Amino acid sequence: MKSLWKEIEENIVSNKKELNEDLSADVCIIGGGITGITTAYYLSKAGMKVTLLERDSLADKTTGNSTAKITSQHGLFYKYLLDDFGKDFAKKYYLANQEAINRIAEIVKSENIDCDFEWQDAYVFTADSKELSKIKDEVEAVKSFGGEADFVEKIEPSLSNVKGAIKFPNQAKFNPRKYVKGLVKQIENCGSEIYENSKVISVENKNDEYIVSTDKASVKAKYVVVATNYPIINAPGFYFIKMYQEMSYGIAAEVDHNLFEGMYINVENPRISLRTAKYNDKNFLIVVGMDHRVGAKIDLENAYDELENVAKSLYKDAKVLYRWNTEDCITLDKIPYIGDFSKIMKNIYVATGYKEWGMTTSNVAAKIISDKILGKSNEYKEIFTSTRIHPIKNRWEFGEMIKETTNSLIINKFKIPEDKLKDIGLDEGGIIELDGNKVGVYKDMAGNIFSVKPICTHLGCELSWNNLDKTWDCPCHGSRFDYMGKWLYDPAIEDLEVLE
Repeated sequence: MKSLWKEIEENIVSNKKELNEDLSADVCIIGGGITGITTAYYLSKAGMKVTLLERDSLADKTTGNSTAKITSQHGLFYKYLLDDFGKDFAKKYYLANQEAINRIAEIVKSENIDCDFEWQDAYVFTADSKELSKIKDEVEAVKSFGGEADFVEKIEPSLSNVKGAIKFPNQAKFNPRKYVKGLVKQIENCGSEIYENSKVISVENKNDEYIVSTDKASVKAKYVVVATNYPIINAPGFYFIKMYQEMSYGIAAEVDHNLFEGMYINVENPRISLRTAKYNDKNFLIVVGMDHRVGAKIDLENAYDELENVAKSLYKDAKVLYRWNTEDCITLDKIPYIGDFSKIMKNIYVATGYKEWGMTTSNVAAKIISDKILGKSNEYKEIFTSTRIHPIKNRWEFGEMIKETTNSLIINKFKIPEDKLKDIGLDEGGIIELDGNKVGVYKDMAGNIFSVKPICTHLGCELSWNNLDKTWDCPCHGSRFDYMGKWLYDPAIEDLEVLE
């Protein structure tokens, strides 16, 4: 599976490098998505020497699978902020994201980045008259602190039975990988270094400096930025008890028509997000949605089919050429964590919990963190304070993390009796019991068996089988692994134990 963005821009850097020798830098950034790259851009432009480490390829996971809407309209969110945090807080959240849109536009222009940047209006709509009051309440909430929003009854495309929508003018869209490629060029021009395929395995504090170690070498730096979508360091930040991850699916369908203007997302479930793009002089409709919590034991078989049905309801000739999925971190109060990693770890920073709105929030985070490192004031840092404390989300989640850490298999070589495999069909997977232990099994179309220890290498939660993507997914914190046990998504940093 591949997103349209990866098809358009396959290589972010022309000369891939791995960290093979020890280095020193002013700042070490862990994570090569849009947050890490943008932070490296701001700091490099300010004259700091930055070393960025990415365990896989740049902008390959969440960034490369984004809807790539650059907007301050984060669903129906401002009424919630107004009610729970107050008018000043809601206004600052709005302005932080509005300014992020303008900064991105300025970077695109000043650095001459060809990334298909385009100004567009953004809409949240409903086809359910019972939800209409929420739309109107959101409009009033935004207007109450001086934000720009309007209620409209008709939208484009001509979605069936639309009752109304909230419109945010002057938002934007782009190709996130082409944008990141432009930033990378400027970062390297400033003398900073970027390394791919360089997995960070530890961060240690020594003599007021940090040693960030990979499996081959290390970077010594005064400042560290953890920009890995889900923080890979468990303590003392304990973000794993303050967040969860949701998964969503996307398709890009070629359409032989002039496409609509604007970007759209609905209110009711399942949420569906719509936007358009062009590639090789062809028009593409992008449909994203079908969100669910990672590892949820639900039927996922029809996720892509449902998105295709949406595409064909708008354009009968829509031909799906690309499919993908992604993960997003969500905090318990829905506000991102941006700033100090913890109160007891000086000069280490974190950015996470973007709630599926990472294009603007990544810029907000990069600006706040770079300002902190450069000793500049930032009027929005307090509303995203990452050291705020919240209770454990639920006892089940915490219990799962604890109990599964002690569940281990004593032997690595065994034979699974045929009667244990009879309920697992071809191209299917599941967990079976063997001598009191749990074994994760996938059977391919040829009948070959792939067995793993179905325990997440992050904190020991029991994994769930995802039969749509053929992956092992963690319901606690969202780590994912392929059927052979290879790591796919953080916060885990190790592959699963393979059982022969």
